[in-house]
Amino acid sequence: MTRDAAEIARLSAEAMWADDKASRGLGMQILDVGPGTARLAMTITEHMVNGHGTCHGGFIFTLADSAFAFACNSHGLRAVAQHCAVTYVAPGRLGMRLTAEARERHRTDRSGIYDITVRDESGTTVAEFRGHSRTLQASLVDGVT
Repeated sequence: MTRDAAEIARLSAEAMWADDKASRGLGMQILDVGPGTARLAMTITEHMVNGHGTCHGGFIFTLADSAFAFACNSHGLRAVAQHCAVTYVAPGRLGMRLTAEARERHRTDRSGIYDITVRDESGTTVAEFRGHSRTLQASLVDGVT
């Protein structure tokens, strides 16, 4: 049975989402997945706000990291983060809905580079994240090697 890249991305996301208690526990939603891409959203809740009255950067990082994970695992093989960096450019605020959009920039058999932009509902960039992945050569989706 031959699957196209979009179907493999969808099946990969379903397999990951089933066991992703962290992303689900923070109220994240998968908006879209495709080969090398993913969009996830999360609303900033009261328990995510820090002592400055803004969203704790760790929650913004986690949203970006989750989008990164769904993008780099979209090819049906298990991949993990090797290195990640984030730059915060605007604060997140209570009640704000953030969307993280991940795009694959480079991918080989063993590694990949992904850029993730986190924006608020008006389109203002809140953070830029770059993730480097390492492919484990273990299938996430049956039939993908």
